[in-house]
Amino acid sequence: QEQLVESGGASVQAGGSLSLSCIKSGVTPTGRRCMAWFRQVPGKQREGVASIATDGRTTYANSVKVRVTISRDSTKDTLYMQMTNLKPDEAGMYSCAVAVAPSDSGICYLERRFFGVWGQGTQVTVSS
Repeated sequence: QEQLVESGGASVQAGGSLSLSCIKSGVTPTGRRCMAWFRQVPGKQREGVASIATDGRTTYANSVKVRVTISRDSTKDTLYMQMTNLKPDEAGMYSCAVAVAPSDSGICYLERRFFGVWGQGTQVTVSS
């Protein structure tokens, strides 16, 4: 079993910054699997924000490039994401996720179907 616990969500004003963390626990090693952050708002599907491979290769949604940095500490099994210049439409429940299996291409695509372990999420509110 694997568990993911996110933290760092808060209420900020537009233009503000936040740092999110996600700690993974459980007996199954993360290994070479991708890790990622997704965002969900009520009534919509989760959408990928950023992902990272074990070699550090990152993928970002076009809307957050430059403003978001994802990183991981494999020794601590922890995933991070720093967000700057937040916009009101970026509010939502941010969840971290671990892929079901290693990526054959080494690229971590931001698609829900590749991820099988999900955290409960941490709420981010952005006021205008």
